Amino acid sequence: MSSLERYHRQILFHGLGEEGQKRLLQSRVLICGCGALGTVLAETLTRAGVGYLRVVDRDFVELTNLQRQVLFDEQDIADQLPKSVAAARKLSRINSSITIEPIVTDIDHTNILSLAEGADLILDGTDNFETRFLINDASLETGIPWVYGGCIGSHGQTMTIFPNETACLRCLMDSVPPAGSVDTCDTAGILGPTVNIVASLEATSAIKILAGRRDAIEPSLLILDIWDGTFRKMSVADLRERAHCPACVGGEREWLSGTQGSQTTVLCGRNAVQISSRQRQPVSFPELAARLNGVGDVKYNQFLLRLNVPAEEIELTVFPDGRAIIRGTSDPATARGLYARYIGN
Repeated sequence: MSSLERYHRQILFHGLGEEGQKRLLQSRVLICGCGALGTVLAETLTRAGVGYLRVVDRDFVELTNLQRQVLFDEQDIADQLPKSVAAARKLSRINSSITIEPIVTDIDHTNILSLAEGADLILDGTDNFETRFLINDASLETGIPWVYGGCIGSHGQTMTIFPNETACLRCLMDSVPPAGSVDTCDTAGILGPTVNIVASLEATSAIKILAGRRDAIEPSLLILDIWDGTFRKMSVADLRERAHCPACVGGEREWLSGTQGSQTTVLCGRNAVQISSRQRQPVSFPELAARLNGVGDVKYNQFLLRLNVPAEEIELTVFPDGRAIIRGTSDPATARGLYARYIGN
């Protein structure tokens, strides 16, 4: 069987062809986030035959993920697996002829350029605007195109960005929306089909770019509501010229420089807070487990350590780089206090 036979139906499509498929097989993509959008993106591109996928996510699999995050199952929860690791295991069984690189980390200004190194494209599978503005800065700095996507409730939107050519994310919105000014999955929920449609649109743009068909992408923001069944295109063809963007026109890199962005993140719909340190240092799980013995129930594997403290109704999940997700509070100050108490400063 030839290496192209598994993609036969895709090759038959007039917009791709054999040459386009060969380009896909030679392409490298960074997927930022492996939750709802990211799992659909990763599976779609794995089946399409994109040659190298670097899948980056900071989180682990939980029960509420299974409603819409298509690569995970209940065994991943029992095994206490990080999302990128669980995803890579599934993806390698779908297509063993491509390379899947799972990375368990929080994407921030200290690592995004190294994560993007060698990539032909960056895909947005995140759930927050801070990371999206960081991706936007990294794209402008490196010249790597990226595809923005977001969804909440039954609403979604996506836009493809060619750095220093088309409008960027900061042309569209100058800053992160203020807290409380937009719906979140806590307030509006999320429908699984919304995720699938937005991610599929992102993946289609990715296939066009990687197959050498940039001409097939319109400069537009696509806005949809799957509950109402409405789709709307907003042209951004001249937005870069009109916006006088401080990033893509003025050269500002506030997010990439670290002058913007938080080290504490409230996780949407989780009653949980992520705590990160600007100076990450490796954690010895055996030593930490021994220190926490008697505080609560402690379990660990090579990927994470988990401490349950029933008396306080909290759960701390610690990663090898010292980052932690603290469940049982949505207050950053409380989370920082718990981190200092149990993990250290």
